Amino acid sequence: MMHLIVAPILLPAIIAALGVLRISRATQLGRYLSVAAMVAQVGIAVALFLTASDGTIRVYEMGDWRAPFGIVLVLDRLSAMMVLLTSLLAAAALAHGVATSLDRRGWHFHPLFQFQLLGLNGAFLTGDLFNLFVFFEVLLIASYGLLLHGQGAARLQAGVQYVIVNLVGSTVFLVAVGILYGVTGTLNMADMAVRIAAAPAGDQALIRVGAQVLMAVFALKAALLPLHLWLPRAYSNTSGAVAALFAILTKVGVYSILRVTTLVFGADAGAVAWAPASWMLPLALLSLAAGFIGVLAARRLRVLAAFGVIGSTGTLLAAVALFDRDAIAAALYYLPHSTLAGAILFLVADLVGRARGDLDDRLHPGRTFARRAQLSLLFLLSAIALAGLPPLSGFIGKLLILSTASASPAAPWIWGAILVTTFLAMIGLARAGSVVFWKVSAAEVRPPPRRWTTGPAWAIFALLAMLTIFAGPATDYAAAAAGQLFAPDGYIDAVLGERRGDI
Repeated sequence: MMHLIVAPILLPAIIAALGVLRISRATQLGRYLSVAAMVAQVGIAVALFLTASDGTIRVYEMGDWRAPFGIVLVLDRLSAMMVLLTSLLAAAALAHGVATSLDRRGWHFHPLFQFQLLGLNGAFLTGDLFNLFVFFEVLLIASYGLLLHGQGAARLQAGVQYVIVNLVGSTVFLVAVGILYGVTGTLNMADMAVRIAAAPAGDQALIRVGAQVLMAVFALKAALLPLHLWLPRAYSNTSGAVAALFAILTKVGVYSILRVTTLVFGADAGAVAWAPASWMLPLALLSLAAGFIGVLAARRLRVLAAFGVIGSTGTLLAAVALFDRDAIAAALYYLPHSTLAGAILFLVADLVGRARGDLDDRLHPGRTFARRAQLSLLFLLSAIALAGLPPLSGFIGKLLILSTASASPAAPWIWGAILVTTFLAMIGLARAGSVVFWKVSAAEVRPPPRRWTTGPAWAIFALLAMLTIFAGPATDYAAAAAGQLFAPDGYIDAVLGERRGDI
């Protein structure tokens, strides 16, 4: 079972390499390999999730080189949850790409898709900062190609901006890693936690600088205001399947903030304890407001979905910023919901755009289009999910966040921001739905799409329904995962073992 930990990284790497071979590009082999690997990936992710559910933290040492000198992969409840979420979301996005023939608009789609999975899974499983940087770069390079897949001037312009912003972020990431390595002499996160806890007073100022710069990079990845401007244009101008997969990219930033802060800059870190706590909450609330004001002002469904991702991530980070065990547990329940809610709205926007012809997904009245009843129901369900209304899991997640925030001095601000922006989201989504689905004439302009094109969107809704139905076990798991985060000694002992006392 231990070797299964490396499978989410190894499998997409092999399939991506096979996908660039001539025989894969010239035939349907690349598509078949990618789909088969995706099915296997979901099975592996489920097995890892069940394995991690017993609370044991498992460490895989690459090449049998022990930490802190070797590369280690670490499986705990949080990393297992993120790998499972990535696999389920990627399966739906890939199915949508195949069903809509997006993958036939360029031979590189499947290799890039697999490299994206490689980077995502590696970021969630790695145990050291440098390899977190490496996996960030892998997923970002793949995302550059996926963003431009299908061509178009708007995608090219958005892609250039996306590349520039993330290159700057990568450079700053290296600076932060260099500062922390220069002070601590290690990049293994467990080892760094031990060394920072024992660091002399003279090193605290430099450690504080490195910690804040690193958190700023993660905030950029999470699209936290004012570092969010790259997201709306990039996500709204790419294809539907790619945008749905990109819904998890901001959660990589959220995961990194959670992992590094609780482990390396937690309660034992002295002067740098809870490094981002002083500035994250106000920026999260501003991101929440900016996101749902953008939903209200959007003129296209894809733009609306992109701002919805910013708003839901702001809600998530408002809970994370409290750095309280119960608040983190609430955030971990809301995290998969917010990811899936953004993804399903991107898929629905893509389906609507394909069905409406020249009007695409613009919020202008037009003619009746094929399958309007089914698409309108999907939009209604995705709107309920994004706004966080009952009976779906978003409502439960927001209730948990509001409940845990009640004891915080910032409770009035958190309650006010979440309640007001939920109202704004309702208005914006209702306006978009009425324009697209009600204000239409009687003539049909497009032939019906293939029946299975709506299947991936319904599959994501089924996941949201399961998260709602099984809210009890899901919240228990989230609470247990938060408990592991706030007990970093278990992680450190699992990684360093008997070597901890020698460091």
